[in-house]
Amino acid sequence: MAMAMSTLLSFSFHSPKPPQKPNSEPIISTKPISLSRRLVFLAGSSTSLCLFLSQFPLIPISSAETKSSSSFLSGISNTKSWFQFYGDGFSIRVPPQFEDLTEPEDYNAGLSLYGDKAKPKKFAARFASSDRSEVLSVVIRSSNQLKITFLEAKDITDLGSLKEAAKIFVPAGATLYSGRSIKIKEDEGFRTYYFYEFARDEQHVALVAAVNSGKAYIAGATAPESKWNDDGLKLRSAAVSLMVL
Repeated sequence: MAMAMSTLLSFSFHSPKPPQKPNSEPIISTKPISLSRRLVFLAGSSTSLCLFLSQFPLIPISSAETKSSSSFLSGISNTKSWFQFYGDGFSIRVPPQFEDLTEPEDYNAGLSLYGDKAKPKKFAARFASSDRSEVLSVVIRSSNQLKITFLEAKDITDLGSLKEAAKIFVPAGATLYSGRSIKIKEDEGFRTYYFYEFARDEQHVALVAAVNSGKAYIAGATAPESKWNDDGLKLRSAAVSLMVL
């Protein structure tokens, strides 16, 4: 199941340089931080990165923070000027010059072929660079497809802790670079987002997932490992811009 979900978000394979191993062991921070809807703190093992999403400028990392922040590859950039795509129950910021590859639904064909059991779209949103080597995609799946339960998941924590949920969202054999729990204050309480960054099959992936009303929203930004040093900040920022509405 985890491999199938991650495969949906990892595609456009080329022949870049093989993934480089990180300098330290993978970091997963399990301690969430409470914050407002537009103010996000990404909690590291020994440092906190404070940033504003969408409508506010990035607050620079303090020089007093340790080099452990490099595990998050220098943080997130401001995406205020980027196009904001609104999908079915979510929004996400799209990097400049990315093309919309989302296929429109053919409702008539779906009904005629599947009737009441029409198959869901593979991608709720899909954008790519002009050479298709860098891809940003969003998939929506029933939380029951990710973890068998009779209860409707209302928050991603219902699927387990950050570490436990990694078995769902990070494919077997991947090199996990970082994991973060992001807690965002909304009108009716708090919503938790899980962030994972990993490499597999010569691809580098930044993935963000959240749950709302029994649906899991997963945003993935991927590129060849050889391009990540140059474009990773942009792609990571796009994934983190996912917002469940």
